[in-house]
Amino acid sequence: MLIRLTTGKGYMPQGQDTDSSASDENDSLSRAFGGRVRGLREAAGLTLEQLSQLSGVSRAMLSKVERGEKSPTIGIATRIAHSLQASLTELVGGNQPEDNTVVMRKAARPIFRDPETGFERHIVSPATGAGRVELVYHYLPPGVSTGWLPAYPSGSEKQIVVTIGNLVVEFRARKEYLGPGDSIFFQADVELSFVNQTAEPCGYFMVISRRA
Repeated sequence: MLIRLTTGKGYMPQGQDTDSSASDENDSLSRAFGGRVRGLREAAGLTLEQLSQLSGVSRAMLSKVERGEKSPTIGIATRIAHSLQASLTELVGGNQPEDNTVVMRKAARPIFRDPETGFERHIVSPATGAGRVELVYHYLPPGVSTGWLPAYPSGSEKQIVVTIGNLVVEFRARKEYLGPGDSIFFQADVELSFVNQTAEPCGYFMVISRRA
């Protein structure tokens, strides 16, 4: 499932890009994402080949991502982030706190968006908290799945609360069914997917925490 980097203005999908300005914005965001990946890789002293071995992502794909020529799937982006010991929020454009109070306006929220299915992953955290805590919002249109997402490092935890619709949290060995207002906590060091099996949209907030 291809995910496009966009900035969004709300929880609802924004629809297909129809003008050159939107395309230019998407290209700019993809280049910025790739630049962050390249910067972290070089700071870690890793070659593309070494990062490929660590992440399981092909060297060719990594090269295209770094040049801003390819928007990665959310699974690939997560594997890259884990291999660089960074959060996906940081790679998408989350900010490090520079003051005691940090505000991020809704219109400036970075988003992973799938132009084919309308799945959206909103970065809600106004500051990354040095990568230890992330707040995100997922929007799943009717009948949409994220696909299998890679496990987070040991010690990572996720908490979810559903705001609209019905969500299936699918683990390899079981499934949990959640409705509006339901919440779940689990250790995040496992593969999982998020699925909306209904004819109505689904949205949920997720807090991701890691050991310092």
